[in-house]
Amino acid sequence: MMQGWGPSVGLVLAGAVLAILCTAAAHDILARTVPDWMPIVLAAIGIAESVLAGRLVVSLLSGVFVFILSGLCWRRGWLGGGDVKLLGAASIAVPPIAVAPFVAAVAISGGVLALLYLTFGKLIPVAAQRRSIGRPVGLLARAVRLERWRLSRGSPLPYAVAIAAGGMFVLL
Repeated sequence: MMQGWGPSVGLVLAGAVLAILCTAAAHDILARTVPDWMPIVLAAIGIAESVLAGRLVVSLLSGVFVFILSGLCWRRGWLGGGDVKLLGAASIAVPPIAVAPFVAAVAISGGVLALLYLTFGKLIPVAAQRRSIGRPVGLLARAVRLERWRLSRGSPLPYAVAIAAGGMFVLL
């Protein structure tokens, strides 16, 4: 939990961080993008909390460090640009002492996410991927159909889901 202003304000800030991370995860699932305003707001919340807690420099350094490392992953094609920005901003928003556990939780969550997608891809028969079925009813059915289509084309994972899971692990 965030420290600095007292328990009630810290809970509100942690809740805001988690809400932004979950919104980014949902957006990444649906559109495979993370809007730029999300990392900006996340970093602003982290900076405000860090100023009040008296640890701005350490928070910014840890955020920049994670941003640079994740940027190297982007260069290798392992992460998307929106994920890099979100991960760097989230590293500013979590307490500096929790950045290493946060990154570890994100990595583990990313591995679980990849296993789920690999398993899900194996469970979908090839014929079902190619067969043209009428428009599915309901949001969940549409999302499943879209993921089937993406899996058949080798689409990237919605890694903001792993970043949100890591944030939940550290902040809850």
